[in-house]
Amino acid sequence: MSAPSLPPDGSYVEMTSYGETHPEVRVVHASGTVITLSLAMAQVPPANSTVELRWAAAPRGRYAQQGHVVGVDGNRVEVRFTGHPAVLQSRSYVRGGGGEPVVMSRPGHDDAVGLVHDMSERAVRAHFTDVELHPGDEMTLSIQVGDEVVSFPATTYKVNSLRQQVPRRGPLSVEMVAVFDDQEEVQARVIRRYIMRNQLLHRNRSHD
Repeated sequence: MSAPSLPPDGSYVEMTSYGETHPEVRVVHASGTVITLSLAMAQVPPANSTVELRWAAAPRGRYAQQGHVVGVDGNRVEVRFTGHPAVLQSRSYVRGGGGEPVVMSRPGHDDAVGLVHDMSERAVRAHFTDVELHPGDEMTLSIQVGDEVVSFPATTYKVNSLRQQVPRRGPLSVEMVAVFDDQEEVQARVIRRYIMRNQLLHRNRSHD
């Protein structure tokens, strides 16, 4: 990797770990094939896991670089790059949506209907009620995006569950982040197109 392509010390990169994206991860030092990052403790990826880092590439794109976590010291993470950085146009990285119906299908369970909080071509954050989920659970997610339905095999990465207690005991509220296992480009394009169209409509409305 050539030095000009590395993010400068003190700058911020975007990091994706297990499908969850953290937009402001500070670069402590980058040299050769190793980069040291500083981030919140709750966002620290486990040792030996794979992450993807992205940062600005002039004039209109971003570098995307895979790497392995080779060291963790508190909130500092050392990542060794693998391969070479790819320059991708910004339009290939979108995240948005919210409120779309999503159906979760799992063997041995009834289908569960939830709502999307936000999504990208690679992962979705969604809300369900009264379902039991654990990190690592496998499923198929079908999401209504406009007039189309996209379906992906997915694996749960993070689960937060909270049961309503006030004013009386109520349903279990479950928020999950799931990573798409099979990032089929045709369906990824459907999601990307849908999110970008909605973002454009939102900008147009804000200018009215």
